[in-house]
Amino acid sequence: MFPTVFSRLRRLVCALPVPGFGQPAVAGAPRGAARVRAPALALGAVLALAACEPGALQMGGPSTRVDTDRPVQVALLVPGGSSDSGRNTLARDLEAAARMAVADLQGVQIDLRVYQTGGDAERAASEAARAVNDGARIILGPVFSQSATAVGRTVAQRNVNVLSFSNNTDVAGGNVFVLGHTFENTAQRLLDHAAREGKGRVALVSERTSEGEVAKRAIQRAATRTGASIVGTQDYSFSQQGVVDALPSIASMVRSSGAQSVFFTANSAGALPLLAQLLPENRVRPADFQFMGLARWDIPPETLQLDGLQGGWFALPDPALTRQFEARYRAANGAEPHPIAALGYDGIAAIGALLRSGRSDALSREALTQASGFAGVNGVFRLRPDGTNERGLAVAEIQNNEVVVIAPAPRSFAGTGF
Repeated sequence: MFPTVFSRLRRLVCALPVPGFGQPAVAGAPRGAARVRAPALALGAVLALAACEPGALQMGGPSTRVDTDRPVQVALLVPGGSSDSGRNTLARDLEAAARMAVADLQGVQIDLRVYQTGGDAERAASEAARAVNDGARIILGPVFSQSATAVGRTVAQRNVNVLSFSNNTDVAGGNVFVLGHTFENTAQRLLDHAAREGKGRVALVSERTSEGEVAKRAIQRAATRTGASIVGTQDYSFSQQGVVDALPSIASMVRSSGAQSVFFTANSAGALPLLAQLLPENRVRPADFQFMGLARWDIPPETLQLDGLQGGWFALPDPALTRQFEARYRAANGAEPHPIAALGYDGIAAIGALLRSGRSDALSREALTQASGFAGVNGVFRLRPDGTNERGLAVAEIQNNEVVVIAPAPRSFAGTGF
C-alpha cells in the first residue's frame, strides 16, 4: 500500500512546474591569437535543481538528499593497492589532487574517504558497495571503463551517482558520468572553430583500429553539432607499410573531395609523424589545407618540431590554468602530477560547489547536470544528461615550433566555443 500511495504523491509533486535557471552572465573570452596570461583560479558556487527522476527516492537505500550542515562523505576510488607501480602512482596523484581541492573549498565540509581498487573491476564494485555502506553519498572514480561500469551497476539501486575519471563515453549514462577529456568534445571544439574560420569542409583520416573507429565516429557525431561537414573519409592499416600503401588513396580523397581541412585521429606515438612527412610530398600541403588533430600535438614536445605540422591546430585545456595547477601541485607534493590527476581536483570542485548551495538535493542527477557547469583547474566543464561532459578548450596552432593559442578557452558556457 505505502509504495503505491508514495508513487502517486510523487507523480503529483513532480508534475508541478519548476523554475529553470539561465546561463551565467559572464561572457566568454574574446577570440584571436594570444599567448597565455595566468588568471586567478576561482571555484563558483551554483544552484541545484530539485530531482524528480524516476527512482530518485528508492526504498531500501540512501538517496541523494544530504545534510549540508554536517560533513558529507565522498568516496574516492583509485587504482592503487596492486603490484602495478604505474597504477599506484596514478592513485597517489589523484588522491593528492582531490585533497588539494578539499583544502581549497570554503563553507563546505567534505569527509573524503579513499578506497583502493587495484584497477580491477570486481574489486572496484566491492569497494564501492563498502563505501556506500560506510555512508558515501557520491562516488568519485574509478579510472578504468570496465570498473566504472561495474561500480555504476553496483550502486545504482542505492541511488548513488558516480563521477568516473574515464573518458570512454560508452560507459556514460544512468548514474555514471565521465570526467575525462573525450574525443567528441575535442572534435566539436576544433570543428566549430574551423567552420568559423571558413575551413569547415573537412577530410577525415583515421587508423584502422578499434580506437581509430571510436575516434572517427566521435568526429562524425561532433560535426553534426557544428557548421562543419565531413566531405570525405579514408583509413589506413595501423603500420608503417599500411600508411605508405594508403598514401595515394588519402591524398586523392583529400584533393578530390573539396576539403579545406584535414582531420587526423593519429597521435605522436602512432602514424602522425609519418603522415605529416609524407602527405606534403603527395601534394597535400599545410599551405593548401588546414591540418588539425584529435590528439595533443604538444605531447611529447618533439612533435612541435615536425615541418608538416607547422600551422596545424589542436585543442587543449586552458594552458594558464593548467600551469597554475601544476605549479601548486609541485609545491605541495614535490613532484609533477600525473596527466589526469587534475580530474581528482575537478570532481571535488564540482561536488563542493553543489554542496555550497545548501540544498538537500545537491548531489542529485539534475544538480550534477546543471547548465552553468563548474570551474575546475583546467577550466570550465559541465556534465551532460547522457553522462558525457563538455569542457572549455582552447584552440592552439603550432607556429615556429611553439604553441600559440589562437582561440582562448571559454570561461563560461555563455560564450564563444560552445
